[in-house]
Amino acid sequence: MLEQNDPADRPLSGVRVLDLSTVIFGPYASMILADYGAEVIKVESPQGDPTRYIGPADEAGMAAIFLGVNRNKKSVVLDLKTEPGLAALHALIDTADVLMHNIRPQKLPALGLEAEPLLQRNGRLVHVSLNGFGGNGVYAGQPAYDDIVQGLSGASALMRGQTGAPGYLPMVMADKIGALTAVHAILAAVIRRDRTGRGQIVEVPLFESMTACVLVEHYFGGHLPQSAQGMGYSRLLSSDRRPFPTRDGYVCMMPYSDADWRRFFTNSGFPGHAKDPRFQSLRLRTQHTDALYAVAGEILRTRETAYWLEKLPAWDIPASRVNSLEDLENDPHLRSVDFFQDLPDGNGGAYRYPRSPMHIEGVHVPLMRPPRLGEHTDEILRTTGLSDALMQENGISPISNHHDPT
Repeated sequence: MLEQNDPADRPLSGVRVLDLSTVIFGPYASMILADYGAEVIKVESPQGDPTRYIGPADEAGMAAIFLGVNRNKKSVVLDLKTEPGLAALHALIDTADVLMHNIRPQKLPALGLEAEPLLQRNGRLVHVSLNGFGGNGVYAGQPAYDDIVQGLSGASALMRGQTGAPGYLPMVMADKIGALTAVHAILAAVIRRDRTGRGQIVEVPLFESMTACVLVEHYFGGHLPQSAQGMGYSRLLSSDRRPFPTRDGYVCMMPYSDADWRRFFTNSGFPGHAKDPRFQSLRLRTQHTDALYAVAGEILRTRETAYWLEKLPAWDIPASRVNSLEDLENDPHLRSVDFFQDLPDGNGGAYRYPRSPMHIEGVHVPLMRPPRLGEHTDEILRTTGLSDALMQENGISPISNHHDPT
């Protein structure tokens, strides 16, 4: 059960994050910060984040992809092509602990968003650039999207081992890896800022973040330049590494230790394979992954899925069914931990959400629906001390905060 708690006790309570980023890389990172209790202010153009219009929607500007990465935030609309809009943005920056953006470096001077001048104004600011490529490299300033970074990082080439051709992982994996990298970099910078009293400049490059992730296991022989062993963890590259077909479906199985494999071969009725010299140790099994998985596949085809899902756990061998996306809401474990929650949409309906997977003892940040475009503009700008005249120049209505791009 999640605890109720005083908002002041939340891990990032009192931290104001100004997020100028769009799509998934930055918004996913800032949503995690919001889940930890930070006040995240999403600064949008009058047209809004493009993801507001990607996927199914019950309400204009509140489409599925936007919903997925923008809960627990507030939305402020500013037209940064106008002087009042820029003035309002800089007034907000003066109140912020963290400024994060995915604006290409060459465009920052015109907006007055270069790090050093901003830190001179707000000496405790953590200035975070979410870039495609590191600023000191030859790719610096080039646009980067998930497909591009999957290709450059080696992730697409890894698919060749299983499919015979390069491919994209069917997720925006690079953006999400970049977002997780950004979260821990921002938290580290805030801690250091609090310790030293000085603002910090942070750069999170998407290409380098994804490449570092790919090479955790796949640098492999690259760690040993004097060795003839190449890169790429062979077990993961095997074309047979996939859910195993059974007589009537599929099963995921992962014997790991020597004892696991002996039990699997013996209890399944094929004890001869337990004596195969190729399979006697983890080192040898890694060298003969294709043969090992081919043999396991032949065995698993002899029985139905239900049989293996009963027997393998009884033999202390990790195994599971293959959940479809539609199966997840009814997965017994996810149901038991209340992983999916409904949030009222304010119009009599609801949005359904997977909650944050983390649990910190004594801390619970209630989920808040994603903001409508410009919903909090007036409320937030009034905290900056901007004059009513300047706010009116920026198009802020004292009656309604909602900006309709249509």
